[in-house]
Amino acid sequence: MDNLYKVQEEDLERLKRILTVCFAEDPLYCTLIEDEETRERLLPELFESDLTEFFETCDIYSDSEELNSILVVSDETEHQNPIYHYLAQLRGTIRTDESLIKEDHSLKTFWNFALGKDYLNASWTSQLHQTKRIHIIYLAVAPSHQHHGLAEHLMKELIEHAEKNDLMLSLETHNPQNVPFYEHLGFKVYGVVENSHFDLKQYCMIREI
Repeated sequence: MDNLYKVQEEDLERLKRILTVCFAEDPLYCTLIEDEETRERLLPELFESDLTEFFETCDIYSDSEELNSILVVSDETEHQNPIYHYLAQLRGTIRTDESLIKEDHSLKTFWNFALGKDYLNASWTSQLHQTKRIHIIYLAVAPSHQHHGLAEHLMKELIEHAEKNDLMLSLETHNPQNVPFYEHLGFKVYGVVENSHFDLKQYCMIREI
């Protein structure tokens, strides 16, 4: 991953803006946050909460210091203090719940997130190798730089790192249009998560060692 820029905490605001724009129409968030105005208010807060946690527990990369693209990964080979990791996740959950309640007093969105927790917690990865694997959490490219190969560039850097270190890669996507892109890079669909409360499919994908 030496050819990628390691994103710093001071880049938080730019990261938040890119994720908000890139995932504004994502099937996951459109399903769980049904009202468009609520989604516009809520997404920046949710991503700020996520990113604050990720700076403690994950690695964030970009193609350059200009942050035209973002790759967030959780390296399962890193031996983190389990208590520290748990507390970071707990703080993130509390921040998220506070935002859900503040931005939608009807609690409809809060309830949707509770019902859709299987789409959010990557619990399906418990079936996979736990110490020789990297999980991809977010892959996003700023709209002004899409269709220029940046997503593939980031993924190929990660794949090269994984192959050198005999690591499995895992990810999930809720957009069926993304599946062929990942298949092109050697991933395969491991399973599909569905929920009786929502008309939404989560495609769980892996790239084996």
